Amino acid sequence: MDISTLSLARAQFVASLSFLALFLAVSLALAWVLLFFKIRARWSGHGGWTAAYRFWVRIFALAFVLTLAASVPVLIQIGSLWAGLMDKIGNVAGPLLGYGILSAFILKSCFLGVMLFGQRRVSDGAHTLAVLMVAVGQLVAVFWVLALQSWMQTPDGALLVDGRYQVYDWTAVVLNPSVGWRMAVVVVGAALAASFLMMGVTALQALRRPLGDGERSAFKTALVVAVVASCLQLPVATGAGQMVAKLQPAKAAAAAGFWESGAEPQLVLFGWPDARNHTNLADVTLHNMGGMWLHRNPDGTYQGLDKYSGMLPPVALTFWSLRVAAGLGLLMLAVACVTFLWTFRRGLDPSTLPRWWQRVVCGMMFSGGIAVVAGWWVSVIGLQPFAVNGTITQSEILGSVSSSTVLYGMAGYGVLYALLLAAFAGMLFHAARYGVVPVRKLGGGAP
Repeated sequence: MDISTLSLARAQFVASLSFLALFLAVSLALAWVLLFFKIRARWSGHGGWTAAYRFWVRIFALAFVLTLAASVPVLIQIGSLWAGLMDKIGNVAGPLLGYGILSAFILKSCFLGVMLFGQRRVSDGAHTLAVLMVAVGQLVAVFWVLALQSWMQTPDGALLVDGRYQVYDWTAVVLNPSVGWRMAVVVVGAALAASFLMMGVTALQALRRPLGDGERSAFKTALVVAVVASCLQLPVATGAGQMVAKLQPAKAAAAAGFWESGAEPQLVLFGWPDARNHTNLADVTLHNMGGMWLHRNPDGTYQGLDKYSGMLPPVALTFWSLRVAAGLGLLMLAVACVTFLWTFRRGLDPSTLPRWWQRVVCGMMFSGGIAVVAGWWVSVIGLQPFAVNGTITQSEILGSVSSSTVLYGMAGYGVLYALLLAAFAGMLFHAARYGVVPVRKLGGGAP
């Protein structure tokens, strides 16, 4: 087998998963933000909340469509790049994917048309119910996808018999040891991605013109969500990190840059992992603070990468993906808290911020999305060389494709994703420039 084919297949699949994860996070969080806008509009009767809904429902619809578009290449690549995967885990993956698709159609797609096009045609209560069902459907569909992805990280409830997994406990499969922490990570990441997108867009609008009530309402909501989600990062990351250390020690050691098993290591803040010499170049460390992120052997020593000779994940990519996600998380926490404190006595109005800080907030527009992608890289790349942790390797399930075919496919997908990202950014900035006209009177016939 040509090792370059495997490497290219990994790169193509990770790129497709990254694109899907980005827009899945944005659409998940925006669905619940839109529900909040609808409820506030009904309770207060203030047109600003309706204007905020009317603006951001456009962005949600665009993100939702891109999520559906991104899921197609992932499903295609599962059948082409990883042709042997479903033969081995189909008994587990088939029902979970089926539940996800069923949830999407019943709880989401059936109400999506009403949410997007029915505001003038149904009562406001019915329209709010439709928004609620779309938000719930989005969350349920994400849960089923995460249940499968988490099971592949920490398989439980099924046994590998004659090369195929056979389920003996569906509860253990669905509620596998990592699904809870991974769901928490995804929800917090989605909240940060959507809130900083909203704050950045509103800051951009504030730089160009006076803001309307809808834009101020959207900024207030986004800022509160950003502060809460930023503060939740630490406990969620700590819990998820300790879970990985316990159940995926190779990934934990790669993320920590810990090469040789032994006493409690230093916490490597920065450096360049050198896989050839099993060391970190130009590292910056904190003394004896890395133990909480690593697995301990029965004799009390910490387990390093030397225990996984020949089965190492891509250490440098795992190591740096974690630091990109963590660094952006700290930066988002600082920006969210400073912005909140700066505007707290002024009604959380972005117009009261200095123009230079408005530019800072605008520059953070896509920081949450980048952090989401980096977090997925830690999860997916850190699992390599396995497809199912500890049992099935990616080399076992690689399809009969040539490296040139995979390379051409990766180039094609790369162009497609670049065009879709450019189109999303272009439509986002176009909508931000013109906004919406506030609605003064709330009702089922609101325009």
